[in-house]
Amino acid sequence: MDPYPDLEILLIEDNLNDAELAIRALKKNNLAKNILHLSDGEEALDFICAKGNFTDRDQAKTPKLILLDLKLPKVDGFEVLKTIRQHEPSRLIPVVILSSSGEERDIQECYRLGVNSYVVKPVAFDAFVETVYNLGKYWLQSNLTPTTN
Repeated sequence: MDPYPDLEILLIEDNLNDAELAIRALKKNNLAKNILHLSDGEEALDFICAKGNFTDRDQAKTPKLILLDLKLPKVDGFEVLKTIRQHEPSRLIPVVILSSSGEERDIQECYRLGVNSYVVKPVAFDAFVETVYNLGKYWLQSNLTPTTN
């Protein structure tokens, strides 16, 4: 039985403080109740491809949104994004890069790989919370995606 049938957001972030702030911002504003936080790229690939600890996951049940950091341990965010876009069950899921890097080469590479949006993490607490809130509001309430489930 799939333990993630109603997963709304897959948050792939190695910084625990940023992850906790993002989760709090989304839940506090009732944008998402079912958020799965993974802290490294290898674990994210296992989830996406239903391997390792996630072999029982139903790949037809996909999150509505993936928030992805680039600088991840084990496997970087570029490779995770590439796999998401090459893997049939996940290729249409909106992916937003939420990274501390504003480097042009990172932005260009992410768009080349098929990212839907690229956002630089604000440093200030209030700005970070507001940014995550706005992302959740847009991608979960305003944006329309094809039905994949």
